[in-house]
Amino acid sequence: MFEWLKMSAAQLGREIGDGAIDPVALAQAFLGAIDSSDHKDRIYARVTYDRAMAEAEAAAERARAGERLSPLDGVPVSWKDLFDTEGVATESGSALLKDRVPTVDAKVLQTATSLGLVCLGKTHMSELAFSGLGYNPITATPPCINNKNAVPGGSSSGAAASVAFDLAPMAIGSDTGGSVRIPSAWNDLVGLKTTWGRLDDTGTVPLCKKFDTIGPLCRTVEDAALALAMLEGGVPADLRNASLKGRRFAIIDTVGMEDLRDGPARGFEYAVDVLRDAGASVVHIEVPELERAMALSGVLFTTEAYGLWRDAIEANPDAMFAEIRDRFRAGGQFSGADYVSAWDELNAIREVWHSRTAGFDAVICPTSPILPPEVHRLETDKDYYVQENLMALRNTRIGNLMGLCGVTLPTGVPSCGIMFLGAPFEEERLLRVTAAAEQALTAAK
Repeated sequence: MFEWLKMSAAQLGREIGDGAIDPVALAQAFLGAIDSSDHKDRIYARVTYDRAMAEAEAAAERARAGERLSPLDGVPVSWKDLFDTEGVATESGSALLKDRVPTVDAKVLQTATSLGLVCLGKTHMSELAFSGLGYNPITATPPCINNKNAVPGGSSSGAAASVAFDLAPMAIGSDTGGSVRIPSAWNDLVGLKTTWGRLDDTGTVPLCKKFDTIGPLCRTVEDAALALAMLEGGVPADLRNASLKGRRFAIIDTVGMEDLRDGPARGFEYAVDVLRDAGASVVHIEVPELERAMALSGVLFTTEAYGLWRDAIEANPDAMFAEIRDRFRAGGQFSGADYVSAWDELNAIREVWHSRTAGFDAVICPTSPILPPEVHRLETDKDYYVQENLMALRNTRIGNLMGLCGVTLPTGVPSCGIMFLGAPFEEERLLRVTAAAEQALTAAK
């Protein structure tokens, strides 16, 4: 059973379909691994033992009857603690929501459950999803797979750790400014940011409703494709015969390639060489308007976030981690006119972006320009915390601002990912491209 803990979700699904793995035994293996892990309480906010076993038993019956509901029927998964779960606390990493117990599942959880995914439990996260670091002194800070003294990335921190530490084969998180892709990159996983509006976010605790997206953190691109289908009740992308020959990628020299730390720079350079060797062309282009879009982030993200959370925060401000509270409050300095004007300007910049990048299969850049910061310094150096939090999300935020879908892949350099950004609602196409890139990177090891 030990080898099951390291298998991809797709592999586990195939083994269940072939009769080689019993879903009940599989759920027991993961629940046992969670219970025996030294990191259990830092990764899982709550483990849903009874639900997991009931769903696994139902999946086992379907498997025996030859009536499986999907390729992942019977496969366990963890859920970020902002997805509502019926009868189980959903607190979004914040004392402001302590003991909040929903009466129904989030829509995507309902859909995934109806197709056979087995819910292992809820994972820790950055408070109210408003940090890319994964540091949360209010609830818990999960570990990073590559540095026990560092943060794992956020805000889907426990989601990434659950997969990286073999306590779930796949996790479901959310991405508002990079919260799926950063923890995926820092824990050497694959992460999919879906296009805003593609997946139904009913029953999720919001941060910025105009930017919040849902996506999986997993071991392979195939898993990401299957997870997307499970979350929306659709058909998985066809990844067969994916190739890089003739693919065209763009590197945006503006913003995304500036001030790179050594590891991310090395990982990206290596990955680009692999793409070229596999038959892709990679060219540099300029989109200077992107700098202005990045400058609008403070108005767009913080204004909406504070608008949604102001009353709850100001009713109990001392319950929050001060850095997160202050970040929310920054949204109070902007007027309604500022916010409307910023959106109007951003929409114009999006049109420029789409025009400049239309001829490419994806735009690529390092997923994060920095490596995971160490916890101790974040605890003791306020300026460092603010600087690293903003830097962590700088590159991923491009995808959210431009309204794109995105995938991060491991480069082979620990905690350093390469990000592929695709056109809105072109997830299937992007998944084929990144499946080919994944194959090339794996073969080059």
